[in-house]
Amino acid sequence: PEGGRITGLSKLARVVELEARKLRVQETLTSAIAEDIMQALRPRGVIVILEAEHLCMTMRGVQKPGAITVTSVVRGIFRENPATRAEVLALIKGRG
Repeated sequence: PEGGRITGLSKLARVVELEARKLRVQETLTSAIAEDIMQALRPRGVIVILEAEHLCMTMRGVQKPGAITVTSVVRGIFRENPATRAEVLALIKGRG
């Protein structure tokens, strides 16, 4: 990798866990995760897609179990280059 920085999946999970402990809306959480990765690893770009079940919608109010909200943040080369972004999003979409 450029710059010589790599990380394991467990470190990425730790970033998500640490940021998720703070009280905030999902959009802000998604952005904070992207910023942490950009600052720590200095990659050319990052895409963070956060899919979460909102317990407030499951347990009270509309009571919709399984209500999923998806937020995303795109930084660096993925924001600047539509072809690169499309390639990554196609890989993610094809996962399941």
